[in-house]
Amino acid sequence: MKFMKLGTKPDTFYTEEATRTVISDSPSDLIIRVNNITYLLHKFPLIPKCGLLQRLCTDFDDSNNVTIELHDIPGGEDAFEVCAKFCYGITINLSSHNLVPAFCAAKFLRMTESVEQGNFVQKLEAFFNSCILDGWKDTVVTLQTTIKLPEWSENLGIIRRCIDSIVEKILTPPTKVSWSFTYTRPGYTQKRHQSAPKDWWTEDISDLDIDLFRCIITAIRSTYILPSQLIGEALHVYACRWLPNTRPPAPESSVSLNDESVEKNRRILETIVSMIPTDRGSVSFGFLLRLLNIANYLGVSPVTKTELRRRASVQFDEATVSDLLFPSDQHFYDTELVMAVLESYLVLWRRQTDNSQLVRGIRKVAKLIDSYLQAVARDVNMPVFKLVSLAEALPDIAREDHDDLYKFINIYLKEHPELSKADKKRLCRILDCQKLTPEVRAHAVKNERLPLRTVVQVLFFEQERKTASQSQSEYDDISKLQLGERRKNAYPETSEKVKRSDIDESGSNINNKLGIQTRSKSQHKGRDR
Repeated sequence: MKFMKLGTKPDTFYTEEATRTVISDSPSDLIIRVNNITYLLHKFPLIPKCGLLQRLCTDFDDSNNVTIELHDIPGGEDAFEVCAKFCYGITINLSSHNLVPAFCAAKFLRMTESVEQGNFVQKLEAFFNSCILDGWKDTVVTLQTTIKLPEWSENLGIIRRCIDSIVEKILTPPTKVSWSFTYTRPGYTQKRHQSAPKDWWTEDISDLDIDLFRCIITAIRSTYILPSQLIGEALHVYACRWLPNTRPPAPESSVSLNDESVEKNRRILETIVSMIPTDRGSVSFGFLLRLLNIANYLGVSPVTKTELRRRASVQFDEATVSDLLFPSDQHFYDTELVMAVLESYLVLWRRQTDNSQLVRGIRKVAKLIDSYLQAVARDVNMPVFKLVSLAEALPDIAREDHDDLYKFINIYLKEHPELSKADKKRLCRILDCQKLTPEVRAHAVKNERLPLRTVVQVLFFEQERKTASQSQSEYDDISKLQLGERRKNAYPETSEKVKRSDIDESGSNINNKLGIQTRSKSQHKGRDR
């Protein structure tokens, strides 16, 4: 942070009840009222430097005390006192925290060069241009202080110049970032990195008011320089900084949002949603679902909820189970939130024309939903009808087998041992026993938690499968025999030739053997002679 020190005299202002005065040998001849504070001051130090006071004092006799009302001075009594101390030569310290109110008050009092050389406005302008706008954090802090004086700051160009400076620095290549910034990501240490991370700027601007933040994001997007993922990251950081946690508070906690806070959070959320880039993947599915969860919690407009559901459904196939695990008021997990996004996804899915992509996408989502059902089945307060509705929402083509669905049912029955027979039947009705693999069927047959009707169905289809398998095996054997007979009948001459050639070949082999034996006998006889 940069500072500017003006004046050399010690601070001699003091307070008596609601009156502020300055220690002096001369009696006070200038009374200025600002809101509830009365200042007993002197004409000589103030009037030569303040063009407004010069004009207001022209109607008064110099010998009389002058009383002036300045209730509409920007920055109030604090800003006026800074200007008054400058006139008295008392030491004042200026920084990004108090520059804006002092600047606006000095402009209000017309402490310009036309009134006196080296006046307060000129010094504040020089400090603002050469020091504040040159730094990163100083500019951000200065911009944030303008929310208390928005009209004055806008008219004096403070907001515009701060935003221009901030955007210029954000667009600077990370390798050329030389100023300090706030970056608290886990595992990041600046000493190990030669350049700043690409999103180095996101945390500092998250301290800004939502309207100022929106101005910066809009200015950045208009340049088309930064990728949409970086814009999405800035929105994510801002949402984490300002939006509330939707997890229900503990019973002993008395923390709750008042109407003003709810309205403020609604405005923040709706503004963030309006700034999400249209590019797919600019923000994660998990972030979109979190925004939708908060939107339900705050009761934002239906238009915002519909847009969030649509955006989330487009990226539903990118989700993980942890992305879906959000709390609700009644239960540990908000299945209605997931159901709403799934229904929106199915509407988009049915409009697709690419069959291969169609099946691949829906099966990936079905795998995700079944894994989610297995996770939420452990909630002892979760009613069965919510999970059944979620499981039944997917079309039949979505599941190649029902093994994951069986795992979910088994977990739910294990965690809810007091479940009624009717609810057990309703839960198991979603299971297609024909789509269970042999290993899962073997487990289901021995599962005592399942209703008897379901076990019988598993046994029936297992027996049917074995019978079909055995029949297929017998059919294959018969088909092989029939195929051999057809070949024999179709080529009788060839078969006869094959047989004759086999006989001739056999005969020649025998003769050869006999010839060898005859020759060997003759040779033996010759030797005997």
